[in-house]
Amino acid sequence: RQLLKGSLALGLGLLTPRGLWANDSSTVTLPFERGRRPLVAFPQKRPLMVLATRPPQLETPFHIFNENIFTPNDAFFVRWHLANIPQEIDVNTFRLTIRGRVNKILSLSLEELKTQFDQVEIAAVCQCAGNSRGFFQPRVPGVQWGNGAMGNANWKGIRLRDLLHKAGLADDALQIRFDGLDQPVAQVTPDFRKSLQLDDALQKEVLIAHSMNGESLPMLNGFPLRLVVPGWYATYWVKMLNDIEVLNQADQTFWTTDAYRLPADPCHCVKPGEALTSTVPMGKTPVRSFMTNVEEGQTLPGGKPYTIKGIAFDQGYGIDRVLFSMDGGQQWQSARLGKDYGDFSFRPWEAKFIPEPGHAYALQSLAINRIGETQRFDARWNPHGYLRNVIETVNIHGT
Repeated sequence: RQLLKGSLALGLGLLTPRGLWANDSSTVTLPFERGRRPLVAFPQKRPLMVLATRPPQLETPFHIFNENIFTPNDAFFVRWHLANIPQEIDVNTFRLTIRGRVNKILSLSLEELKTQFDQVEIAAVCQCAGNSRGFFQPRVPGVQWGNGAMGNANWKGIRLRDLLHKAGLADDALQIRFDGLDQPVAQVTPDFRKSLQLDDALQKEVLIAHSMNGESLPMLNGFPLRLVVPGWYATYWVKMLNDIEVLNQADQTFWTTDAYRLPADPCHCVKPGEALTSTVPMGKTPVRSFMTNVEEGQTLPGGKPYTIKGIAFDQGYGIDRVLFSMDGGQQWQSARLGKDYGDFSFRPWEAKFIPEPGHAYALQSLAINRIGETQRFDARWNPHGYLRNVIETVNIHGT
């Protein structure tokens, strides 16, 4: 049997909180209530911030985003919904099934997927819907992520539409549902399955990925196959994908009808404590930007030029420009955009300024995409902590 190298050591069931804390060598404290996080190295991962262990929820330390426009595989964040995750996969017997409202059921091996279909690469950001949830005020339930529940990678695989065309879609095909090898521990817990409308699933950028950044997917990021839906939140990026079902009616499973829903009003927000009257499903990511080489409370040498570096991204229109402010948004200057790695990728940017000795600065960045969408000046609130794209502020001092 051929197993993913190192997967036998994954041992998720053995990673109890007690064992993890005993091996805790350092911590990171995020700038919000109860923000202390241990740094722990899981299999195939460098030390990452641990938010939970069963199932594993691991956040990328933010300084990683300043080191490379592409997030290293061993630093890529981890988010699972179900705790019964396979610890070994036989690549010789693994099959991806395409079934349902198709003319021909397909059962494809990894080798067939890699050799019988065109191989496509795309740079794309994968961002958890709850990224930055820990900053919501008032606090909301859920995994209390900082800003590191995201990552940018070069994904390689097969276009989903090529597989669907190979199977042949029935005339009444309406939605495509995806399921992975992870399973719930308790029978009452619904299996994690997600669906896309047919038109969305047939977009050329939607892939069944077997590689990221030139290597096989890490086990914790979905080996051997992962659905990649550029521009959409990671809830749709089903991991350990082994089943694709074509539906002729709207999916009625829990993770579509009940979970990952937003208030139906235009801002997808409500006032804290206000009851939700109607909701819509989570979808694409809004415009965001971050500064990557400064942190809250940092001091910089006064009187010397300093280059602020950052990243920006959106749902796939591409970043048109980034503005930078050092006075909390009263005045703005244009930042310089770096190399364009594609419409779905992080876009690097930088801006220069000279901090004066003894002065305080509220640094901000604001990204605008090619259709004029931008970031919010106010932090919209919803009861699940989704969709944050407020202008981020980093307070620093000149010395």
